[in-house]
Amino acid sequence: MIPDARRIVVKIGSALLVDPNTGGLRSEWLNALAEDVADLRRQGKRVVLVSSGAIALGRGVLGLPRTVLALEQAQAAAAAGQIALARAYAEAFAPHNITAAQILLTLDDTKHRRRYLNGRATMATLLDLGALPIVNENDTVATDEIRYGDNDRLAARVAVMASADRLILLSDVDGLYTANPMLDPTAKRLDRVDAITPEIEAMAGGAASAFSKGGMTTKILAAKTAMQGGCAMAIAKGEALNPLRALAEGGPCTWFIPPNDPPNARKQWIAGLKSAGTLVIDQGAADALGAGRSLLPAGVRTVIGSFERGEAVTITTLEGTTLGAALCAYAADEARAIAGRRTDQIEEILGYPPRPAIAHRDDLVLWD
Repeated sequence: MIPDARRIVVKIGSALLVDPNTGGLRSEWLNALAEDVADLRRQGKRVVLVSSGAIALGRGVLGLPRTVLALEQAQAAAAAGQIALARAYAEAFAPHNITAAQILLTLDDTKHRRRYLNGRATMATLLDLGALPIVNENDTVATDEIRYGDNDRLAARVAVMASADRLILLSDVDGLYTANPMLDPTAKRLDRVDAITPEIEAMAGGAASAFSKGGMTTKILAAKTAMQGGCAMAIAKGEALNPLRALAEGGPCTWFIPPNDPPNARKQWIAGLKSAGTLVIDQGAADALGAGRSLLPAGVRTVIGSFERGEAVTITTLEGTTLGAALCAYAADEARAIAGRRTDQIEEILGYPPRPAIAHRDDLVLWD
């Protein structure tokens, strides 16, 4: 599953980064992980990390006890820990000439359309520039995330946002078991799950570590999100050094296999959205779309409706034939202002550097 992956999101749990006895960073483990990531990048794969650990590290920085913290203490620990965590990642990847870039997100950011699109665009740009996006929960403001430990679900949303085809949850467990293996010696690990059934959901238990808050329940919820987005997800034990290498070599885990790959899943999702408007395009633009290219403003003749950036629109020809649907990169008023214009004219019209496409090919589906 790893060798044929193109874009991989790796979620790293607090228990892997932070020594439970000292509260300090497990530097040797992080350096080994950096080796794994560098190796994947040399194979041409794009990698995004989603990391826990800010609160756990911040405890030590601020001298807080390793017990349950009050909300304000947890937020303060997150604020101090984010700096320590970012520094640790930058230092671990520097020997591999990899630039680490931090993105702070909350679950709410992935639900809000404009913030979602901004995050998706930032992540894509960082990957294009050769940087390594490292996503952290913005725990200083996301109180629900601190209370409930949603980094697993956040990782799944990031995987969908990044159009990843693999999501790897590195944790302190090596997969989904038929029962809690700590309580039931007959419990067996499932190697593969093709659908999240009530029976699968019933197998989920609580968190296995004082440092790891998500537990199996949130991992199953993450699997649902990832699979709906066409992304295969693995739950794997990551405590040993070079955990990604071990997984690539067939290490124990549970793989959740989706019915579709990310591009097809995304296009099916776009096709099912309610249209908020229409872009009427000329024949040249229609030919370009048929050749797999994006829709540029120059090919748009009329904009119908009232919609915000990122909303779904229908694409039709001048003769009224419906060609497909897309997520529009501009709000309706902006789309009208630049319709029929060349890309080099748009900045002067809008007053800011433009997005080249009014509908990117990754955000567009054509009817058969």
